[in-house]
Amino acid sequence: MDWLYTLSGFVVGAIVGLTGVGGGSLMTPLLVLLFGIHPATAVGTDLLYAAITKSGGTVVHAQKGHVDWRITKLLALGSIPAAILTIWTLSHLPKQSAEVTHIISMSLGVALLLTAAAIIFRSKLQRYAMSHAEDSAHTRYQAPITIAVGALLGVLVTVSSVGAGALGVAVLFFLYPKLPAIRVVGSDVAHAVPLTLVAGLGHWMIGSVDWSLLGSLLLGSLPGIWLGSHASAKVPDHFLRPILATMLVLVGGKLIAL
Repeated sequence: MDWLYTLSGFVVGAIVGLTGVGGGSLMTPLLVLLFGIHPATAVGTDLLYAAITKSGGTVVHAQKGHVDWRITKLLALGSIPAAILTIWTLSHLPKQSAEVTHIISMSLGVALLLTAAAIIFRSKLQRYAMSHAEDSAHTRYQAPITIAVGALLGVLVTVSSVGAGALGVAVLFFLYPKLPAIRVVGSDVAHAVPLTLVAGLGHWMIGSVDWSLLGSLLLGSLPGIWLGSHASAKVPDHFLRPILATMLVLVGGKLIAL
């Protein structure tokens, strides 16, 4: 079974490299639906997987000046306390119970549908935000809204491991329309590292991390991301994203129906 985990890690890593969409929206449902891993273990393992893989991306973005640390800090002010509170809540629920399975499956399904919507409507959101960029209300409430968004992402990511990628980027495009796209992506990736690390360590403390599974996934995903990133220039973005969004809608609906 380990080689299948490694193969899955490679495929997901390649898709992430091609599209830039967070691995959680692909890896976690794959582990739950295809391999039958308990949703809590799938989420906890994937969170640490994301923390490790996105650390390298953060270093690269930071070296190139692609991270707006003020935005990252505002997001973290909301997300880290929210993640800790969510872990505390999960720790008081019966482990591996039907209740926990239902909560995580529902949250994962909703998060996937939101991610699909973010992929489909990102350009429209960005255009709308650009047309209202000069509104005083848009700039006046940027900081508190960013913290609130961070809190929402903290809960969503901790429960489902999904949301720190496409969903976070879409919201930042809307809130900061004048910020170059590469800095939006870099800031989102930088914020994802402490969030997924705190949430992942929290899941480990409550017994929801499979370290052997984590190692097998990383073994495949790291070369997959490298190859996907190099091939991304040769594959049309407008072809890949609708397919990916459709797949996330189907998988999200399946998880909600469980």
